[in-house]
Amino acid sequence: MPVDPNAAVRISAFSWVPDFARGQVRDLRVRWALEEAGIPYRVRKLDATSERPADYFNEQPFGQVPSYRDEEVQLFESGAIVLHIGRNCETLLPRDPEGRARATAWLIAALNSVEPPIMQLAGIDLFWAGEDWAKAARPAIVPLVEGRLDRLVDWLEGKEWLEDRFTAGDLLMVAVLRILDHTDLVAKRPTLAAYKQRGIARPAFQAALAAQLADFEQREFTTA
Repeated sequence: MPVDPNAAVRISAFSWVPDFARGQVRDLRVRWALEEAGIPYRVRKLDATSERPADYFNEQPFGQVPSYRDEEVQLFESGAIVLHIGRNCETLLPRDPEGRARATAWLIAALNSVEPPIMQLAGIDLFWAGEDWAKAARPAIVPLVEGRLDRLVDWLEGKEWLEDRFTAGDLLMVAVLRILDHTDLVAKRPTLAAYKQRGIARPAFQAALAAQLADFEQREFTTA
């Protein structure tokens, strides 16, 4: 669905991030869910380089993106938002109780079991690579990440998706795996690379990514 300035659903996003972060900011996860559900949305753009407007902390207590609001609820945290969108979207959350519970479990696993070590590694590689402490820490973090990836490979062998079809659990897991795009850790595991590719090939993901990239302004990035 195209971004619609008159839509009932509104999310927040940044108006600019450095090139390496484009396509990675977490509003992409919510945009993807909205595309899967066929729900139009509008965007409140925020400047990532300055203090958030005071009223924004009523939407997102930590000043992060995304926040979300519709005619019924106001939410923050991308996982919670995706689950909310999935209430009325069988593509994201199956209607049968077991299928819905399993999809929810995988969504939480992506955020709680897989993403934390991956984010540690991404922080070292993309933000603190020149720091002595980061160089010392990286060799200990890589095996943690690889252990999580290997367990995913074991689960996905012979499967197209985490369960019997695509769900919100796959949406979040693929989004988390994309954080490693600056490394070869996913690419050198063919089962995992093919799984990620199936996710990003979905038309809803492609539409969400295009919408996020279209919202970014062009600026110079400096580290000074």
